Amino acid sequence: MMWAYILKLVFLVPLVAGLAFGALWLWRKVQPGMMTGQRDRLVKLVDAIPLGATGRLAVVEFGGKHLLLAVSRGQVQLLTEAAPAETAGDA
Repeated sequence: MMWAYILKLVFLVPLVAGLAFGALWLWRKVQPGMMTGQRDRLVKLVDAIPLGATGRLAVVEFGGKHLLLAVSRGQVQLLTEAAPAETAGDA
């Protein structure tokens, strides 16, 4: 009687774990926007630095411009915008 329980346990635990892993993998593949590299993004995060516990400064590229944003827990505020700086490799 005890051997039957242990035998079921040895087979069913990996089976349930495999089904859970497979379901999560399939869910990730099916969800739109979850796969990276599907398409070019219109908005790109260039850089971000934390300011304290809940705020940060972020530079975002959008529409050929760099936007400096102040991001806090409750709001996002545009501070300034500028043309992207040219790098040494572009010259």
